[in-house]
Amino acid sequence: MTLDLIVRGGTIVDGSGMGRYRADVGVRDGRIVEIGRIRAPAQRTVDADGLIVAPGFIDGHTHMDAQVNWDQQGTCSCWHGVTTVIMGNCGFALAPCPPDQREWFARCLTAVEDIPLEAMLAGIDWDWETFPEYLATVDRLPKALNYGAYIGHSALRMYVMGRRALDEAATEDDLKRMRDAVRQAIKAGAMGFSSSRAGTHVTPDDTPVASRIAHWSEIEALVGVMAELDAGIFQIGPDVSSGPSQRAFLAQLRDLAIGTGRPTMFGTISTRQGDRPNSYRYQLDYLDEAVAAGARMWGQTTTKSINAIFSFKSYLPFDALPHWEHIRALPLDEQKRRMADPEMRKALVADEALMKPRDNVFQGGGAATTDPRKPDYTNLFAMRGVEWDDPTVADLARQRNQHPVEVMLDLMLADENQVFVQPLVNESPDHVLDMMRHPWTLTTFSDSGAHVCQEMGSSLQTHMLSYWVRQKQAFTLEQAIRKLTFDNATAWELNDRGLVRSGYAADLVLFDEKTVQPAMPTVEFDLPGGARRLVQKAEGIAATIVNGRVAFEHGVATGAAGGVLLKGTGTST
Repeated sequence: MTLDLIVRGGTIVDGSGMGRYRADVGVRDGRIVEIGRIRAPAQRTVDADGLIVAPGFIDGHTHMDAQVNWDQQGTCSCWHGVTTVIMGNCGFALAPCPPDQREWFARCLTAVEDIPLEAMLAGIDWDWETFPEYLATVDRLPKALNYGAYIGHSALRMYVMGRRALDEAATEDDLKRMRDAVRQAIKAGAMGFSSSRAGTHVTPDDTPVASRIAHWSEIEALVGVMAELDAGIFQIGPDVSSGPSQRAFLAQLRDLAIGTGRPTMFGTISTRQGDRPNSYRYQLDYLDEAVAAGARMWGQTTTKSINAIFSFKSYLPFDALPHWEHIRALPLDEQKRRMADPEMRKALVADEALMKPRDNVFQGGGAATTDPRKPDYTNLFAMRGVEWDDPTVADLARQRNQHPVEVMLDLMLADENQVFVQPLVNESPDHVLDMMRHPWTLTTFSDSGAHVCQEMGSSLQTHMLSYWVRQKQAFTLEQAIRKLTFDNATAWELNDRGLVRSGYAADLVLFDEKTVQPAMPTVEFDLPGGARRLVQKAEGIAATIVNGRVAFEHGVATGAAGGVLLKGTGTST
């Protein structure tokens, strides 16, 4: 019988962690049906000679809830071998939402996740109110990737309680309505329920998001719905404000995970910020203890520091200062002309003295412009490549005998695409490596779709392959592929993905292990309404196949929309 597709002559790294081998992969009706030396005819053959053939990468921590409405390809994740994403993390979502509150919900998403409001208003055909209706929209949309979604606590709370969600405890009637909505969402196919206790998550009015107002008993009640259904995953943005506060949060989370039996996930990070933060080792030891006590629990980590990225074409740390604010409102060519003027340069450098000194307040990426503090120039890197060996602005200032602001001005005038990287958390590569190596962490924390002007976590998969496998040799390719595929598929209960095996969905990525790496980020104005974002593509990926359809070849979309809505285990409940 004729196959739909044969991937011919590649070296298979199948996601299990076992050794590689050379074979063909045959696909029919979106599934792998044969592995070996295939002689059957096929409608299409892809030559994989000299390439690695791996399962498509799975990214479980994204915020592509809005973007899926206007971006069929699923950029930037799609360029890095990702075939499946889970969205709606940390309680932030666009459903459920009453029709008369759509802009308010969008503004809240902008405040927390830095998704441009103008893009959402221009790019979303908002044809849903309830969460099941939102899932139906995602199911109907053409898409090159697979999408799963959580129902988010903050969105749910605002839907049920309106403005009271931001400063009041839920009544019994509120809680009943929320429980009913969670039950409906899980039965409709939600991957689970998400929430947040993170102090960096604030509304446009700089007040705590709705989920942070909720009593812990409210979270217990909502996760309890999933326990009753024996379905759904609980994801939460953790409290990292201080040592005692985080320890109290983690104790509550452990008891909840054990009591409900539901898979539970939170972000594990290393940070120098905050008031006496716990060591990342405390979080790893906590995971060991929680799992030993009966919790099904994972920490989510990334492969590199989580950064704020600055550039002439996007944000700079000084944009809110008097002279800077005036200049930055001008067209780019005029900005460059003014910045080259000696007298204006003196004023721009002098403005830096108006910034607040550094402190221990934990900051996310957006804080650099809304509440400007002096940059730590010893932790602000002038990006020259993707090998992560860039000089700091402080180093360059000493070498040139210049003020750091003058260094940045000179670099931007010489190259308007110059990028500056400021690690916010996970600053130490050794800490990141420890977290990735831990048996109860998942390599998955990209935040793709969020912070689109100030972060670029979507490249974590190709960074893993180029930096930790090829450059540092901290993992074998087989180990790294398992972390990006089967481990994540197992945690999210995606039982037919994450392996190159007969019967599994034909989600595959073909790449050159000697050249695969992220490309340099650029600033593009390609969002709906002309809004800007950072874009980072990849090198060395020959093809990405989603449900048996070739979606990308050498980074170029084919137009195939083989992606599907992935539904959680509660769908059949």
